[in-house]
Amino acid sequence: MPSLRIQRVNELLKRAIGEAIRQELPVDEAGLVTVNSVDVAGDLKSATVYTSILGDAEQQKRGFALLDRHRPRIQDMMARSVVLKYTPKLRFVLDDSVVRGNRVLQIIDELEKDSHTTTE
Repeated sequence: MPSLRIQRVNELLKRAIGEAIRQELPVDEAGLVTVNSVDVAGDLKSATVYTSILGDAEQQKRGFALLDRHRPRIQDMMARSVVLKYTPKLRFVLDDSVVRGNRVLQIIDELEKDSHTTTE
């Protein structure tokens, strides 16, 4: 488990990166990009940003390409709002945990409906 300091830095970076993405990437072009979590390295020199992109498959591809292309600008905006000894180099990763979680909930709902129709 990361230290309290690293957890606080992760949360600060998550908020700053989310705000930078909202300012830099148009929703109609990139889809709705959300920052699910940030995992900064212990030396604060790199950070993995777990993102999800809501939209169709084409918007997701475009959104991820835009994230990658705008990474230096997003990193610079983040560095201005969060002052650290080092500015972490950002690496964006597509996080599909929200989609998988929604699918699990959908399966549970279907199972509950089936069990109600079987008992009646």
